[in-house]
Amino acid sequence: MQHALSGVRVLDLTQVMAGPFCTMLLCDMGADVIKVEPPGGDPTRTWGERGQHDTPEFNAVNRGKRSVVVDLKSDDGRAVVQRLASGADVLIESYRPGVMTSFGLDYATLKDRYPALIYASISGYGQTGPTGRKGGFDLVAQGVSGIISVTGEPGRPPVKAGIPITDLGAGLFALSGILAALYCRTHTGEGQMIDTSLVEAGVALSVWEVAEFFATDVPPRPFGSAHRTSAPYQAIRCSDGYITIGAANDRLFERLCSLLAHPEWASEPKFATNAMRVQHHEELARGIEAITIEEPRADWLQRLEAEGIPCGPINTYAEVFTDEQMIARQMVVKTDHPVLGRIRTLGTPLKLSKTPLQPGRPAPTFGQHTDEVLFDAGFQVEEIVAFRASGAVA
Repeated sequence: MQHALSGVRVLDLTQVMAGPFCTMLLCDMGADVIKVEPPGGDPTRTWGERGQHDTPEFNAVNRGKRSVVVDLKSDDGRAVVQRLASGADVLIESYRPGVMTSFGLDYATLKDRYPALIYASISGYGQTGPTGRKGGFDLVAQGVSGIISVTGEPGRPPVKAGIPITDLGAGLFALSGILAALYCRTHTGEGQMIDTSLVEAGVALSVWEVAEFFATDVPPRPFGSAHRTSAPYQAIRCSDGYITIGAANDRLFERLCSLLAHPEWASEPKFATNAMRVQHHEELARGIEAITIEEPRADWLQRLEAEGIPCGPINTYAEVFTDEQMIARQMVVKTDHPVLGRIRTLGTPLKLSKTPLQPGRPAPTFGQHTDEVLFDAGFQVEEIVAFRASGAVA
């Protein structure tokens, strides 16, 4: 079956999360992704308490790729990557700025040899600026970008987002840049460099919060689960836990008031408009919860849905993956892995009618495709043997 990026070859010199997530999506779209790992392997291969060399964490963002082990600190290793770059459409790296230059594998060096090469760099802060050479970590980037300042409950200690949002955001921004550059190259024949970072991803994803700050010059504060521009739009407590309610306009709020047997709330000055409801959202939430606390979540969800009021359960991941909708949308894929056995991995949220994605392939074992990839690149048997003897490849 033809896939959207069939025929596109990607040289992946990234590790851990942001870069591997980006290249995994390219792989799902049909690209041939060659993952170049250092002799110690991608650190996620041995994450967690298991300490094994093929972990679920590694498999989660490296499915479908081909693994090559190359020591970039050796002359032969760098020569191998240069040869691989000659046959690649895209090279993506996530080293600290300056490292690829020290290897002679930076964009400025490679673009003259391979002018059609698209070169993407993901770093903590970007390739330029006074802090550009700092390393990148999601927790730090969430703090620097302002995300932690608006996360959690007012007056409580700082809390990061529950998922690595700047890592994943940087990976998605890099993906969009690579796809745009591939399209541009069809017209110009030329590649280009893509430069994005974890901190910039965090800032760019703070759309509502930044809009509030630009409009008022007052830094936004944490709102818990509430929304800073709509109310009621938050988690609400029931007798056996919490649900979410999104009665975010006047029509929906009137329905909610009637359902709660308090139609007069809709005409009270402090709740009559969305702006006033946001201003008094804590009082409004207390009033709603005084009623919802009397009955279980399932009952309230049934009533709210019957009235057309947006609502939902707050699921654990155990509940997410038994949800009929997620099953119907194939968000769980079973894969046969040579080490881990039969495992579950995430499906893809992208459903393309003509060129469907292929998320069901396992991640490679360590160095699984070294010989295969080097043969494809034109290296002879005696050269590969010599590289192994010198430790340049493994």
